[in-house]
Amino acid sequence: MRSLIVTGGAGFIGANFVHYWSNRYPEDRIVVLDALTYAGNQASLESVQDRPNFRFVHGNILDRTLIAKLMREESTDTIVHFAAESHVDRSIHEPDAFIQTNVIGTHNLLMAARELWLDSDDAPATHRFHHVSTDEVYGSLGVDDPAFTEQTPYAPNSPYAASKASSDHLVRAYHHTYGLEVTTSNCSNNYGPYQFPEKLIPLMIVNALTGQPLPVYGDGSNIRDWLYVEDHCRGIDLVIGKGKLGATYNIGGNNERRNIDIVRQVCAGLDRIFAENEKLSDRFPDAPAASGRKTESLITFVKDRPGHDWRYAIDATLATEELGYAPRQSFETGIRLTLNWMLENEHWWRAVMDGSYREWISKNYSDNA
Repeated sequence: MRSLIVTGGAGFIGANFVHYWSNRYPEDRIVVLDALTYAGNQASLESVQDRPNFRFVHGNILDRTLIAKLMREESTDTIVHFAAESHVDRSIHEPDAFIQTNVIGTHNLLMAARELWLDSDDAPATHRFHHVSTDEVYGSLGVDDPAFTEQTPYAPNSPYAASKASSDHLVRAYHHTYGLEVTTSNCSNNYGPYQFPEKLIPLMIVNALTGQPLPVYGDGSNIRDWLYVEDHCRGIDLVIGKGKLGATYNIGGNNERRNIDIVRQVCAGLDRIFAENEKLSDRFPDAPAASGRKTESLITFVKDRPGHDWRYAIDATLATEELGYAPRQSFETGIRLTLNWMLENEHWWRAVMDGSYREWISKNYSDNA
């Protein structure tokens, strides 16, 4: 039995990981540590809240005293570190928070782990610090460039990517300098349940259902590799269980697509679902599909953001060959699952879309129209 602290476990990927791990390893102890910033939502953990092996702690990874206290109380032997400021647009407008959380916060966790796992008389027999990172640390690719591998030099182009690159280097350094047992995974763009509706796919879905414009940067030709979030969680599980200490593994979805094609596929999916279920027109009367119009009529091209990386692509060969990783969802099946989840969980996304969120979206998109 393992005792885990999952940082950022009320966020999008973290909450999905908690659900995944709780179902796969019900005997393990899981402590979620989350600051509940705008993107953290305790309601995303509602189905696991009452499990005897689960504990939620409202706290910040900037508080090293709290981290050490929790690790001692829970006899923690595994940290899975998701907690991060993660939105590129926000990092452009508000970079300070990204340095604090992503760099200083990660270092706090590493210092506490070193103290309790390496310098303590009652340290666990084995331990693991798994750090969840992003493909954005590698920079941008041209149309004919090979996909990112674990040997691709870092070239971050946004404050967000730079802060994640810094945290990656700190994790690596604590392994090579102190012997901390670490692994790192760099993932491509995730999508799926519980994703905060500022990211591309949930933003398009919510705006389409409420009859709002679907803002697309530039001409929409930017390319990303899309990874269904449960496939990401499965990949992390493999890295923790089978990964080499000190190693980094890329986890991708084998789904390179242009942003405009993603948006159009979301639109087509909604049109199809509305045609199959007439009751949706009553629930979402402002959606174009409710009146027989094409959802893609809402697409609005807006001014491109500064430093917008053109293409990301993940080569997950190492994880496939060493760990047996392979995504189970194609984009077609994953987006259908995501659309159905959003339609079945309207209460969830309406609850997170408070006034401050709407104000931020309006400021950062409508000014560029």
